[in-house]
Amino acid sequence: MGKIDRFEDLEVWQLAREICNDLEELFNVTPLGKRFSLMNQMDRSSGSVMDNIAEGFGRGGNLEFRNFLGFSKGSCSELN
Repeated sequence: MGKIDRFEDLEVWQLAREICNDLEELFNVTPLGKRFSLMNQMDRSSGSVMDNIAEGFGRGGNLEFRNFLGFSKGSCSELN
């Protein structure tokens, strides 16, 4: 396996971005978009998944990256 230089190249980050995009579409085409507090919470937790992957990757160490992946997993659970 080759070295990854950018977090955007991580498949897990790309999937997290797809989730954010899918949620945006869901908010636009369903009544969920009118439930502002729920929509806000879902939007923030889905964005947190991407943010934590990026931040952990930027820390430069495997242990810290693993910690931030754990935070991302928690945000995924919150989204469910």
